[in-house]
Amino acid sequence: MKYRNALPQMAGKQMITDGGLETSLIFHDGIDLPLFAAFKALETDAGIAAMDAYMARFARIAVDAMRGFIMDTPTWRASARWAAELGMTQADLRAVHREVICSLTGLRDQYETAQCPFVINGVIGPQDDGYAPTRVMSAAQAETYHAAQVDWFDEFGADMVSAITMTYVDEAIGIASAAKTLGIPVSIAFTVETNGQLPSGETLAEAIHAVDEATDAYPAYFMINCAHPDHFAHVLEGDWTSRIMGLRANASRMSHAELDASDTLDDGDPDELGALYAGLLPQLPNLTVMGGCCGTDHRHVAAICAATTAA
Repeated sequence: MKYRNALPQMAGKQMITDGGLETSLIFHDGIDLPLFAAFKALETDAGIAAMDAYMARFARIAVDAMRGFIMDTPTWRASARWAAELGMTQADLRAVHREVICSLTGLRDQYETAQCPFVINGVIGPQDDGYAPTRVMSAAQAETYHAAQVDWFDEFGADMVSAITMTYVDEAIGIASAAKTLGIPVSIAFTVETNGQLPSGETLAEAIHAVDEATDAYPAYFMINCAHPDHFAHVLEGDWTSRIMGLRANASRMSHAELDASDTLDDGDPDELGALYAGLLPQLPNLTVMGGCCGTDHRHVAAICAATTAA
């Protein structure tokens, strides 16, 4: 819990995240991830080696760029619904959470410097499909469902938790409420379609206002993830954008439906993506957390660092 009460990104420290872990493991390392569950890679020596090498690349980028590193756990799919489909028990899931926090603590011990803080971030994904959910929960249902993961991250010493690829407001409210109960910082990352709206049809402004109103503005900050900058740049206008402190864009301009249907990787142009991030800085004055999502890897994050440092 080294940074739980003083997240460096909240004090203006520029931080990176990793990129598209799942797409990197599948397309670059040839590792099978049933149900897109990255933590399943930890069941083989090859998967562990690939995951370790992947995270080490980003750690070196952070140190070289004099930025901090928000180290995400590979637990986007590590909740009860998905575990049941994978034949896992709650005890199995708890062990996964303990293992990944231990691993990231070791990475921090190896690479962190006084100028480059390494924050352990517990990742929580949606209960249903990350692009087009068919089951929508109430905020109370979402809080109950996601409480187990929040509890484990609190127990094993994560500095914060993040709800990643949220497609509608109530699930985000539920996760934020579960985090508030335990007093652990939380960030909320919404994804959007090509029109800049959530898959639910809500606007980013509406979603952020709704979560803040329901939780007394408990989230430390909000993020946008799993969409290309071209899909949301045009909606970033208004005071509400000050609540957005993180950005994890896709490499591809394809829609969610097109990405779902594709069996090849569209990794875009890392330098172009970096330039697009730099171009968004005037619209996102509090942006301190930058990384990637589907299709991105260390090349994209390095390019983002270079472009936004020069901007």
